[in-house]
Amino acid sequence: MTPIQGLHHVTAITNDAQKNLDFYTQSLGLRLVKLTVNYDDPQTYHLYYGDGTGSPGTIMTFFAWPGRRGTAGTGQVTETAFAVPVGAIDWWHKRLPGQLSTRFGQRTLLIRDPDDMPLALLESPGVTERFAWQGGGVPLEHAIRGFHGVTLTETDARLPASILAERFGYRASGREGNRVRYESPGEHARIVDVLTQERLPARLGPGQVHHVAFSVPTDDVQATWLRQLRTDGLPVSPVMDRDYFHSIYFREPGGTLFELATDGPGMAINEPVETLGSRLMLPAWLEEQRAAIEAGLPPLTLPAPAQPVPAESI
Repeated sequence: MTPIQGLHHVTAITNDAQKNLDFYTQSLGLRLVKLTVNYDDPQTYHLYYGDGTGSPGTIMTFFAWPGRRGTAGTGQVTETAFAVPVGAIDWWHKRLPGQLSTRFGQRTLLIRDPDDMPLALLESPGVTERFAWQGGGVPLEHAIRGFHGVTLTETDARLPASILAERFGYRASGREGNRVRYESPGEHARIVDVLTQERLPARLGPGQVHHVAFSVPTDDVQATWLRQLRTDGLPVSPVMDRDYFHSIYFREPGGTLFELATDGPGMAINEPVETLGSRLMLPAWLEEQRAAIEAGLPPLTLPAPAQPVPAESI
């Protein structure tokens, strides 16, 4: 089996699409790379953020499902961490309220988004400028470079390890207290930390991660994984066409919803890279309903067309 190289995207839930949009584009400096709807609930937004092109390993997405805030528990992603260059944490700490910490020797800033969802920024040696969006108002020398990784909270670290280590090719690389770190053989968005605690029921809602997606390069590789996971006795969904990638879903033994998403076709399949995220994009089968869908969605103020901001100007 081809080892999993890293994360593809993380999908969470927000109560307020506008506040979410403003925070991730203005405060974090990510690019809105796709404005669409939840394909299973087309009267609600699905927002995608990432680098300049929405590269796998940089994509944070949100279902806009207003309602009672969710409750974190075991069997889910409880923190999403972004990578920033070494030396950038002090700049970010001045920009955003948060708690400074150190994790496996890496300087870390713990913050929360408008839905009180835990996030982290970690100084990550060797991160590449390729995954930095230069049009978000953050100087390149400090800009987010995609994901560092995610944290799962589980009752037993061996539960997700049965997938991460025994199937995906991740290796255990360290332990701090009740946190075990797993690393993929890839070069980007490659960390999954597992925290263990006593069982605590989770309630899905705003402020919670819905699922985490891992990257597979092609449809053929995904099909091989689908066959293998079913052979292993895991209930796996059929392949689902999400336009920008193809997906299969299953729950690891601890309960966290995993997805395997293909690297292509990519965000530019239905709009130019230059204008990503500038208008509502719908799948072909919903286009005839566009007028009704647009009328039912709350208005959004989109970011102005961005220009790269040189470091010396800020």
